[in-house]
Amino acid sequence: MRAIYATDLSAASEAAIENETCLECLQRIGVETIHLVTVVPSNVHAGMPGMDLEGRRERGLRQYANVMENAGFDVETHVVRGTPHRRINGIAETVRADLTIVGSRGQSPLENRVIGSTARNLARSTVVPLLVNRIERAEDEPEVLHEHLFQRVLYATDFSENAERAFDAFSYLRHATQEATLVHVRSPKDQGAEDPEDRLADLASTLEDWDIETETRVRQGDPADEILAVEDEVTPTTTLVGSRGRSRLRRLMLGSVSEEIVARADGNVYLVPPPRTA
Repeated sequence: MRAIYATDLSAASEAAIENETCLECLQRIGVETIHLVTVVPSNVHAGMPGMDLEGRRERGLRQYANVMENAGFDVETHVVRGTPHRRINGIAETVRADLTIVGSRGQSPLENRVIGSTARNLARSTVVPLLVNRIERAEDEPEVLHEHLFQRVLYATDFSENAERAFDAFSYLRHATQEATLVHVRSPKDQGAEDPEDRLADLASTLEDWDIETETRVRQGDPADEILAVEDEVTPTTTLVGSRGRSRLRRLMLGSVSEEIVARADGNVYLVPPPRTA
């Protein structure tokens, strides 16, 4: 597997990249090659006084690359200029990446937590599965909030094609997953359909065959609120959800359940979008 690791070379990014447990989790799910990417904003020019951003970022990436190479990964570095989420998505498509990883400061003091603009825009537009890796908000020496990325997974499903695609990610996540909680939030569409308890039980059986300890939850209410309530109860290391894709309307509007989860979850989020189009 090939992963894009997007970094702004901040202390938070350094904490994530130098965490050996996180890197081991990536190896467990099959990641062999990592493309380290940092983006120089297009409004910052090399000719500005005191600016050598490309050179500084190349040196910073080289340090991160050494850490990852020592951990056993093949590493390529990319310093590019432009709009971060567009350039990250572009590189992901070019190298045929299997996932993108981006750090995000967690647990904002604001009542309604918001994530950084790059993580938010990637959640709306990513072309490959996106791991939003939560970093604590400490100013000096931040640490990742959950070292074992996929050890305990909360999987949210509405039984749609998007959700089924996300569940398929367990085919490789299972190598790093020990426990899973499967949650469905009832909606009017459930009327006349197969009992969601039975459908969750079928999914749970698949995971238990892979020696993943699994429990199921059926909730009632606002989907995002209920999924986040379960996250608070079971404290997963990562919440796994599907995304509906990259329409122009979605890029202009917030509010989908998956974007709510990415923005408000306390822990890591693994977002699985529709497959690439040719």
